[in-house]
Formats: sequence, C-alpha cells, structure tokens
Amino acid sequence: MTSEPVPPQPTLVDGAVTLRPWRADDAEAARLQHDEEIARWFRFPGVTPSAEQQGAAIERWQRDYADGRRVVSFVVEVDGRVAGSVEVRRTVGRDATGHLSWALFPDFRGRGHAVTAVRLLVDYAFGDLGLARVEAYVDPDNRRSVRLATRAGLRREGELRGYESDREGVRRDAVLLARLADDPEVGTGEMFRAALNAGLPRKRTISQGLVRNQRGEVLLCELTYKRYWDLPGGVVDPDESPAHAVLREVGEELQVPARLRRLVVVSWLPPWQGWDDAMLYLFELSVAEDEVARATLEPREIRAIHWADAETVRARCAPYTARLIEHATQLLDAGAPTAYLEDGEPPTW
Repeated sequence: MTSEPVPPQPTLVDGAVTLRPWRADDAEAARLQHDEEIARWFRFPGVTPSAEQQGAAIERWQRDYADGRRVVSFVVEVDGRVAGSVEVRRTVGRDATGHLSWALFPDFRGRGHAVTAVRLLVDYAFGDLGLARVEAYVDPDNRRSVRLATRAGLRREGELRGYESDREGVRRDAVLLARLADDPEVGTGEMFRAALNAGLPRKRTISQGLVRNQRGEVLLCELTYKRYWDLPGGVVDPDESPAHAVLREVGEELQVPARLRRLVVVSWLPPWQGWDDAMLYLFELSVAEDEVARATLEPREIRAIHWADAETVRARCAPYTARLIEHATQLLDAGAPTAYLEDGEPPTW
C-alpha cells in the first residue's frame, strides 16, 4: 500500500448517466443483473456471482482505489438505477497508460448509455489520473463493444493473436482499441473520420508494368524468392499512387528509365498462399530495348530478366499472372479501354 493520500473518488454525471464509487449495498442489485453475455466476454466461470463474491469484488475495488488509484471502478447508474460498471486499470510497466473495461446490464443496453459512461471514464482517466493513453482489448466477435469503443473515441489499432483463453481454454484473439489524450475531441468531424478510417479493412495494392519489345514479347523478372517469373513492379507504399509505385519499383529493381503509357487492367486478386486479397494495377510501360539490355538488377530480389513469348509466359508464370498478361496483351492489340478483371479473368456477372 502506498502512503501517498489519494483524493476521494468523484461522482461524474452526463445527463441520465452517473458514474459513482461502489458501495457495499450495491452488491445485490449488481450481481442479480449479470447475464450470459457478461460471463462470456469477461471469461467468468458462472453467470451469477454469489453475494460473497460480489461483496469481495467491491471491497477489492475500494482497496485498489486507495492504493494509489491503480484501479478505479465506477458503478454506472441510469436514472438512479444500478446499470453496470466501468473501470480503468493502470497498466503495469507502461508509462501513463490505462486499460479500460465496461459492462452494462441487459435492461440498459442499446440506448447509448454505455457510450456515455465510457466517454466519462476516458475523460476522467486523462484529466484526473493524468494518463496519456487508454486501451481496450475486445474479442473480435463482441461487435457491440467494438462499435461502442469507436463511438467513445477509441481507434482500432490492430488485432492481437491468442491474447487470452476463453472459458473452454481456447486461445482467443483481441481487437486493440486506444485513445490518446491529445486525440481530436469526440464528436468532431476529424475524430469521426480518424476512428472510422482506423476500422476500415486494409487491402494490399500492387502495381506492375507491362513492357513489350518489337516482337511482342513481354519483359519478365526471374525472382530470387519464388519459383514463378513475374512482371516488374511491387507493393504500393502507404500514401503512394499506383502509377508512382510502378515507376519507383522499376527504377529500384532494374535501374532503367520507364514512361507510363496507359492503365491496361485493374484486377482483384483473391487470398493466395497466406496472402490477403489485393488490388492489382497493370500499366503499359515504355522502356527502350537497349535500356533493358543495360539494366542493373537488384540482386536481393531479381536473379535475371527475360523477354518471354506467350508459350514461355504460360510455362514460367503463376497461372493468374499468365491469365493477366494474356488478357492485357489482347486489350492492347485491340485498342480496347482499361478492363476490370478478377483473378486475371473477366468477371462472370
């Protein structure tokens, strides 16, 4: 126990929602409102705690508050009724960081009370406790709580594999959501966009170049890290355009000047061999044959480059790459506009 005195635990109010310290006489009202949902997400062995268990928990929360406010737990009241609880726990070994948790009882869910309660708790953590960062770890299947955290101003930062065991002993992942003390104010357009953007799917973007010689052969790279030959290009960096990316990749991999001619194909690639799905942009590039002959290869990635006819493309490339090249060359020869493909094929819809 620390000898440093702590201030009395405050009562926080926003409309119909009040956060206040736990009292011994809250035990019965709280424990009888526990349900299967709370037991599931908090990994409790049973649904309804005994009076002794609930009373012991309240005593523990009171001791933890007195012990330098290392854990601060509030009763959530709605219109004077015990409606749930919220908690912030200082993270051991992490400077000025707190771990948030919350639970609302069944009769009070779905009406925005939990969002209000978590916002009050976050403001208290930053203001009174002086924390710089608060975090929540939520089971991916608990979509209600993921949405709640986002509405309360936390941003989705990632997913932690095998974070903890469920009641059956199965390791479960957790979504990490967090808010910083200097994040934009909740309710502003800036905060809405930041929180929404953080939770959107992340899709890989690939940009490749189609270079042909006077015989119609296609320039392919023999790679050091996979058996299939491939088109020059690579993954688009964050905040980089696909057009810029293909020129950058060709410059880095081959050390030759290239000029964009046109966008030939946009193709969606399904998940493949451990890779997530991706969008591929295929550009026609103009590169002089004598420049290709003088190319300086990036040795960590490219073993050699080759001019390949249609038969060689089919023999040396992955099937989806061969399909992509076949459709792209047909489009160019026909003077057709940019096409959309899926896995290197025209969609069937």
